[in-house]
Amino acid sequence: MSSKFDTFRALHQSDNLFVLPNAWDARSALLFQEQQFPAVATSSAAVAGSLGYEDGEGMPFHEYLFVIKRILSTVQIPVSVDMEMGYGASDEEILHNVRTLAKLGIAGINLEDSLINTSGRVLKDADAFARTIAFLKHNLLHEKLQIFINVRCDTFILDVNNKQEETIHRIKKYEMAGADGIFLPCISAEDDIELAVSHSPLPLNVMCIPGLPGFDTLNKLGVKRASMGPFFFSKVYDNAIHLSREIVTGKSFSPVI
Repeated sequence: MSSKFDTFRALHQSDNLFVLPNAWDARSALLFQEQQFPAVATSSAAVAGSLGYEDGEGMPFHEYLFVIKRILSTVQIPVSVDMEMGYGASDEEILHNVRTLAKLGIAGINLEDSLINTSGRVLKDADAFARTIAFLKHNLLHEKLQIFINVRCDTFILDVNNKQEETIHRIKKYEMAGADGIFLPCISAEDDIELAVSHSPLPLNVMCIPGLPGFDTLNKLGVKRASMGPFFFSKVYDNAIHLSREIVTGKSFSPVI
């Protein structure tokens, strides 16, 4: 198990940008492996969508776990799991889930610093979330379980006030708590990316989003990891919609033959 973790961790220290695809089932994960991607991650939104659930932990964890196990049984490259908010109401429950994944051989996880309440998605208290990270790291290390904890900071995805300052504030806390990487979905401006990179030695992960610079620019800015999020999944199903309409309007199966 540790070899997959070591390989995955090393990908974040390369001089070349680590492009991480996001799968939603075993077949899509195998497709990415066949295309020579060095690792694969799940997209919780894509997995949930493929099973008919809404994103935001609407998918039961036991069903997610089934998909994760099928992916692990199909590919040989390291696998990371989008854990959303941890699928638990307490640090102990989140630890139980992360421990389960670590024992299965998962190389990494994403864990986000926001939550969904009656008013929508909001940021968690930074200190409280940092304590969650520290709790997970302490217990995993104590149990000799290795897993790369990539902390998703949602300041940009929520477009909060003073997001640059709030991002730096949170990155520092998460770094001190033991995070292995920082994920800033929806960051796209070069100045914002450069600022985030300059304030922490932790590898920065960005996500496919309209306006995101190309890979060469991201590499020059010091970004270490770029992931697809649910965009690949969405594109596949957009094409499926297009094909299904062509079958109906053309009264023929020729679009898929």
